[in-house]
Amino acid sequence: MVQVADETTVMAHLMRRAAFGATKDKLEELVGHGYDQTVDSLIGVSKSEIDDAMVRRYFPDQSALHDSSGAGAYWLYRLVSTEDPLREKMAFFWHNIFATGYAKVTNGRPLSDQLKMFRAHGMGTLDNLLLQLSRDPAMIIWLDNIDNHSGAINENYGRELLELFSMGVGNYTEDDIKECSRAFTGWTIANRDYIKQLAVRNSIWPYGKLAWRYEYDPEDHDTGEKTFLGEKGNFNGEDIIEIICNQPATARFIARHMYHFFVADEPPVPAWPYKDPQDMDAMEILEKAYFDGGHDISFMLETLFKSDFFKSQDCHYKKIKSPAELVAGVLRTTEEFHADPRIDINEKTNQISFMGQTLLNPPSVEGWHQGLEWIETGSLTERVNFSAQNLGDISKVGIKNLVRNVLQQAGQFMNAEDCVDKCLDELGYIKVSDYIRDSLIEFADDSGISDIDLEKNIDEAELKMSGILSVIGSAPEFQRS
Repeated sequence: MVQVADETTVMAHLMRRAAFGATKDKLEELVGHGYDQTVDSLIGVSKSEIDDAMVRRYFPDQSALHDSSGAGAYWLYRLVSTEDPLREKMAFFWHNIFATGYAKVTNGRPLSDQLKMFRAHGMGTLDNLLLQLSRDPAMIIWLDNIDNHSGAINENYGRELLELFSMGVGNYTEDDIKECSRAFTGWTIANRDYIKQLAVRNSIWPYGKLAWRYEYDPEDHDTGEKTFLGEKGNFNGEDIIEIICNQPATARFIARHMYHFFVADEPPVPAWPYKDPQDMDAMEILEKAYFDGGHDISFMLETLFKSDFFKSQDCHYKKIKSPAELVAGVLRTTEEFHADPRIDINEKTNQISFMGQTLLNPPSVEGWHQGLEWIETGSLTERVNFSAQNLGDISKVGIKNLVRNVLQQAGQFMNAEDCVDKCLDELGYIKVSDYIRDSLIEFADDSGISDIDLEKNIDEAELKMSGILSVIGSAPEFQRS
């Protein structure tokens, strides 16, 4: 039987999964609007744009986007300052499925342009998204479609389009891969030779590496008849995508990815042909939404977020936050980057790498394996230290505001139990186990918070409370979503 939590708890769960968390004040505001309206607002049209002119003014390296660090720092700035968090989360979702990395592309600009494409098209139809992906210069380089020619095909993109991007192993043949690759011959980059010469002559500064442009070369396209997934015709890439998106296997593949990202961890993709989804009923609901909505991703998201299986307490705190999700959530709480961009966000980007996730450089075409694979001795230490250091820094405006909110609810004195509960609520109505709660209360009591006269020693009380927040950052429930 599905157990659905109270309205505030479910709203907090939604904001941890569909966004990067929310404070107590924000959650209470959203509860006032209602759960379904909040879902609709998250999915709705883009509500804000980051001022790229301001970013270029403060981040010359991010303006150039010539390497992964500048491009990664720019993305992190978007994550911590956006008013459209689900759109950024969906960019992460697709970035991990359509994994494209700096290790081979060696140019940050096309990778940032790919993310821009995910923001623009990642919540529309899968048909259009796969079409945009197939024309994306970073992907064309990443999977060698630049070397896919009529009469001399390169199967890399055709293979991964079927295996990792849409249908999954076991739903196509080797001949389908070849025919798919033939259909994408001539899909290439226009200005590759020019960019190579600029780089060789070191004349790309001060403008940075220039963006690549997609070009369709009809002279290099295989115009012969093709047989793909049982259908025959003089197919081009657009036709292949249409056939793919009409397959039940594609609906199942995208549904399972969506369940894995937003609900509960599934095994790594290579294991999917051999292990059934853990919730077949949820799969059927999402697959039906895929077809009922005309392959529309937003319709699938709405179905998922409003479903009982998503709201169920059984899946609360079951997913380990990725390093990027953890860092973005903490920095949104501290509010240190909510105003103008600052160059020290580069340091925060590096800390994400220390936790095991280098932005814009996934380890392989499979993306990052998630779940418990985020946790090992070194990365766990980095995660806990980052959370504790930032949540315990009373100089940060978000932390100071959070602490003052707690103190305003107290009288002259506040016992350790009330202090812990109020801190957990301020951080987003976090529900911890009895063992963790008892440990936090013991720590708060040992800190002496109960003995402080809050009317006379406000500075001391703030310092003690920041220490309690610091310890909460190490709690398992804070590290999960």
